[in-house]
Amino acid sequence: MRLVVLTYGTEGDTRPLIALSYALRQAGHEVHLLGDARTLGLASTCAIPASPLSGDVRTLFSEWAQKGPRSTSQALVKLTNENSAAWMKQTLDVAQGCDAIVTSGLAGFVGLSVAERLDVPAIGAGMIPLTPSREFASPFLPPSWVPRGLNKASLALTNQLFWFAFKKALNQARDNVLALPSRKTLWTDHSMLYGISPTLLPRPKDWPANAYVCGQWILRSGADYTPSDDLARFLARGDAPIYMGFGSMTGIDMPKIVKQMVAALDGRRAIFARGWNGLGEVTLPDNILCIDETPHDWLFPQVAAVIHHGGSGTTHSASRAGKPSIVMPFVGDQHFWASRLQRLGVASAPISPVRAEVKSLSDALCFVESKAVVERAVQLGQTMSCEDGLANGVVTLEKLLVSGR
Repeated sequence: MRLVVLTYGTEGDTRPLIALSYALRQAGHEVHLLGDARTLGLASTCAIPASPLSGDVRTLFSEWAQKGPRSTSQALVKLTNENSAAWMKQTLDVAQGCDAIVTSGLAGFVGLSVAERLDVPAIGAGMIPLTPSREFASPFLPPSWVPRGLNKASLALTNQLFWFAFKKALNQARDNVLALPSRKTLWTDHSMLYGISPTLLPRPKDWPANAYVCGQWILRSGADYTPSDDLARFLARGDAPIYMGFGSMTGIDMPKIVKQMVAALDGRRAIFARGWNGLGEVTLPDNILCIDETPHDWLFPQVAAVIHHGGSGTTHSASRAGKPSIVMPFVGDQHFWASRLQRLGVASAPISPVRAEVKSLSDALCFVESKAVVERAVQLGQTMSCEDGLANGVVTLEKLLVSGR
């Protein structure tokens, strides 16, 4: 089959779709991927045909993130609305003659519209649960905000809010680019594949039949990775270090966080990953090494614990490696994953990156070093290691297309 995989977002949004695209190609399917230009490097490495979409999410994060989560959300809506028509045209050009469109991220509604225009199946893909359930609240709201009885309603509400934010620009693009009538309601009848571990989030009993939990979508890039001499020497000369990295998050007062973390570490060995934000003008002591991008599946098994922002990808990779977490959530679904890890007993209570203090960081480090927490994390990792999210994703997708769903 010839498939188009469409997404738009940060590295954390795109990498799982690159992994799924690679698995689909290995299964004999033709795949063309579309996404933000800065996030397509791995696709090139994997020889996946890919095209960049208009926009620059990294620049947007750099300019808006320091203004706060609400400003970042508003900026993402603005970026999506300004680029909906361009994304639609770019997708339509690539999708001519395809058998189906797999659509995700900020471009999700665009993919559904192009599939409608071409009269081909559209299948949603996500690393965040978007299908309402009574078992958890909307991932886009802090868990403490929603009474349990309103769980399902809260996610239905946030889905509608996204729709209201995007529908005017989307319908204009549907008219101008696709010659389709305006869409009045949110799509709900298409199948959804989730690259989410059933160990971290078991499939809710009240989900409809068209929602599937496959397991994490990740490429095993660590097997071919050769670390720098500095990193290899650092790992070899002492106890397993603490890892700290915030991935695509920007607008962080990193000098402040680093100074607090250096004090909280109290001489413990640690690795700081620069990510999109960098570290600023900070001089690190000898017990801390600063590194660039390194495959998590190679590095995480060699660390003692993982301090991160709570993105779905890093949450899964830390858990799969059998490591406890300290989560410092910034925006969106990161609070949701922080809560999941805390409930599973492998993470301390989430720490606000804005209000973090040496005492709270020190307490969290003591928590993840405790024998019981380490044992629970190892057990969780062993369970997750038996999952094959990519194989499940490919088989499920093939069955859906054969059945015409």
